[in-house]
Amino acid sequence: MGSIKNKTETIFTLNGVKRKVEVNPDETLMNFLRKDGLMSVKSGCGGQGDCGMCTILLNNKPVQSCLVKMSAINGKSIETLESMGTADNLHPLQAAFIETGAIQCGFCTPAQILSAKSLIQKNSNPSESDIRKALSGVLCRCTGYVRIVDAVTRASAVMRGEEVPPYIPQEIKFGENISEIELPEAYYRKDGNKSPLLPLVLTPSGMKQLSEVGKSVKKVDGVKLATGKPVFTDDVQPRGMLYGALLTSPHAHAIIKDIDVSKAKMLPGVHAVITHKDLPRVKYATGGQSFPQPLPHDQASLDIKVRHVGDRVAIVAAETQKIADEALQLIIVDYKILPHVLDCELAMSGNAPIIHDEEDTEGIYDASLNIVHHLEAEVGDPNKAFKDADNVFEGEYRTPKQQHAQMEPHVCITYFDEDNRLVVRTSTQVPFHVRRIISPLIGLPIKQIRVIKPRIGGGFGGKQEILLEDLCSHLTIATGRPVKMEYTRSQEFTSGRSRHRQIIKYKLGVKDEQITAAELRLIGDTGAYGTHALTVNMVGGFKGLTLYNAPNSRFICDVVYTNTPPAGAYRGYGAMQEQFAVEVLLEEIAEQLKLDVVQLKKKNWLKLGELMHLARKLGEGREGYDQSMESTAIDECVTVGLKATDYYKKRKAFSDESGDIRHGIGMSIMIHGSGIAGLDMGAATIKLNDDGSFNLLIGATDLGTGSDTILAQMAAEKLGVGVEDIIVYSSDTDFTPFDKGAYASSTTYISGGAVVKAADKVREMILIHAAKMLRVKNHQELLLINKLIKAPDGKQVSLEDVALSSLHQLDQHQIMATESNMSYVSPPPTGAQFAEVTFNIKTGEMQIDRLLMIVDCGRVINPLTAAGQAEGGMAQALGFTMFEDTYFDKNGHITNDQFSTYRLYKADDVPPMDVIFVQTDEPTGPFGAKSIAEISVDGVAPALVNAIHNASGIWFRDLPITQEKILKGLQTTRMQ
Repeated sequence: MGSIKNKTETIFTLNGVKRKVEVNPDETLMNFLRKDGLMSVKSGCGGQGDCGMCTILLNNKPVQSCLVKMSAINGKSIETLESMGTADNLHPLQAAFIETGAIQCGFCTPAQILSAKSLIQKNSNPSESDIRKALSGVLCRCTGYVRIVDAVTRASAVMRGEEVPPYIPQEIKFGENISEIELPEAYYRKDGNKSPLLPLVLTPSGMKQLSEVGKSVKKVDGVKLATGKPVFTDDVQPRGMLYGALLTSPHAHAIIKDIDVSKAKMLPGVHAVITHKDLPRVKYATGGQSFPQPLPHDQASLDIKVRHVGDRVAIVAAETQKIADEALQLIIVDYKILPHVLDCELAMSGNAPIIHDEEDTEGIYDASLNIVHHLEAEVGDPNKAFKDADNVFEGEYRTPKQQHAQMEPHVCITYFDEDNRLVVRTSTQVPFHVRRIISPLIGLPIKQIRVIKPRIGGGFGGKQEILLEDLCSHLTIATGRPVKMEYTRSQEFTSGRSRHRQIIKYKLGVKDEQITAAELRLIGDTGAYGTHALTVNMVGGFKGLTLYNAPNSRFICDVVYTNTPPAGAYRGYGAMQEQFAVEVLLEEIAEQLKLDVVQLKKKNWLKLGELMHLARKLGEGREGYDQSMESTAIDECVTVGLKATDYYKKRKAFSDESGDIRHGIGMSIMIHGSGIAGLDMGAATIKLNDDGSFNLLIGATDLGTGSDTILAQMAAEKLGVGVEDIIVYSSDTDFTPFDKGAYASSTTYISGGAVVKAADKVREMILIHAAKMLRVKNHQELLLINKLIKAPDGKQVSLEDVALSSLHQLDQHQIMATESNMSYVSPPPTGAQFAEVTFNIKTGEMQIDRLLMIVDCGRVINPLTAAGQAEGGMAQALGFTMFEDTYFDKNGHITNDQFSTYRLYKADDVPPMDVIFVQTDEPTGPFGAKSIAEISVDGVAPALVNAIHNASGIWFRDLPITQEKILKGLQTTRMQ
């Protein structure tokens, strides 16, 4: 185990209290603080110092506590978020983060607030540039930093003693012609100001105003996140907890001939070592999807074969993480190394090793060619339509293997409760799927398993997987002790999931400026296993051929195994890759035909009431249902975007530019969906309490999206109370009703529908009981508003009166209801994305000047949380477009598996990102709402590629747009 240094006495001040402790001088300050109960200090990169989650103030300066040894803090002052304020007495920074909607998942919030505090102590009136620079050491994957910068600006003003106005997005009504609307001057950005703008809400003049829905109420969980309460999985640890560790394969493809674990088991402090020899072989798929799980079930908890670097080999449980990690080094594995293939086209060529040659996996289309799924769908007569077209255009596009890069790694804690039931506390988007999927793997019935979802530190689809839950459970079953397992940051890259790398080939036939024929040939790289392989690529085909909805369409797709870490669910779920390709191709077509690209798109985009031709054939893993749009503002979104950017004037001016510095502007349109038609279901329970408040129990999973808040707003609207009277409890398989989880942009639409149904039922029960109390014959004559039930004759009772009466006096019963909701339609949100760039055609240097998203997501339930989704989505899509990809060496090892080598946008290099909502009233949605989270990633890549082409003449069809590709593009254009 190596020698342990003697502990030394260290004296320091911690949150204003002088401390004298005996410590190991080599222990990190981060570990000490967390062991001391200061759980606001987070770990996001495994001690590499790359993410900034563990930032604290050391002598008033922000430092990464994972890089500070205890030997270095003697005589110094340390401050964590716990010292700044309480729920009853918030620091101005904490209050501002809540008021502005700067908190999404909240995992980075403590570090952001402390960094801002240090800045304001030195500079009481910081500029936006000062703020962005001060925050640049703390990564955020959720927000795009827009509201965070605004929060610091607002707090600094408060701390200077200035009055600040309410932080309320502006709403403007419009009539039949939205082109006549005058936007506030700031939204034109003519003065070069790059400061954050509040989202703007444009509302049809006839749309009814509501009391709670449509308001930017504060997040119901904002205070606990702003004050650093222990709400995440690893913040609450049971007594006697062991630490798990995962041994992974160093080879891209190999058979495990033998494993010798004898030395690992003999290491003092080791309680269990488990390999494939110790577990029954139960096949499953890790994707957290509804029953029945789409085939193939091509994985086992631990297998005799490894298929990518980072694949599972063995697990260990020990008294400390250090001992567990040491035990891994003592496991001797005898591998038979096999040839591997990293390229998806080569993998299906017939000259590649067979990755899945096992005999017990069903559902692989052609294992000999590594093709896991082959999909074909067709409507109309594409061959004839192509023959009859005036012009036929083709283009090939490639997209990257983007990492989720959420700040909280995958983490799971399992233990047996007092009734000997297994509790799985895990950072997951799909708690009910976790319970169902791990049950056969660990040999326990569902009734003996309870899954608890605490606060999630970001997910984006990466936590729609069962990755640690089965392994952690195996160790608890083997030891009888609580066990924690957590991915290292490197394991997030090598053993987690990513976006599917795709090769996209479009062929479009155009006749009289109408797209009459479309063919999409798609190759999807699923990596070593087929989790989400079928559904992601099928969605890509459906959305990619529906945006322009040609009556003669063909989809041909091969989803291919490679010896790379598996791809899975990722925000945008296939749709964003295909919409990138088709939107760029439309721009190319317009240029070749000398047409106005906006008018070309307008003639062809999906129209209101138009049947989506492939909806039935491409139903996300199964036959779908007929679909059409019953609400859309795509025309209005484009109109507003053209006006806010002065698109046509700039396009003309930019075409006349000369010299090295050029400018460009581009646009795209997008559609998405709201849940999976005929499949997704959510439920909600609402209970009236003695004081007239309500418990809202939902299985829906808030991973930073604000769903707990917007669902509370919906309940409050129906029940005549404020959001503060709705107590939200989410995602515990024992106590909350079922919900399929947070994916497919379904929570607002599907889970919200369940909340509305339950609230309607509870409201009816309240009115019936109040009618008895008021001696009113017809309860429908009563009005429920502001916590009062009022009769036509002026008599009234309060909600508290009704609660006490129903529970204790008159016709005693509990007023509560549970309702479920599912839908056979998936109404698409629609939108337009605009991008502006400055480009140096000599050096290839580029600056992104602005991203503007105009979106129709139905009625906006909460403009601030919705804007946060749009801004964060744009930032993720920006990384997808500009530099995020996963790179491998020839042996299959990822070469950029840390935040130091996998670049993410930081606070000081994101461009201005503006959001404008154009409200519609979706007839099938709760209060007219549709989704917002995923459409926000769909339009950035094509808008940006089109803007760069406008500036430079270069087409980028292979993402990301690296500097190497830019220089190559410049060289090519000069030679032409």
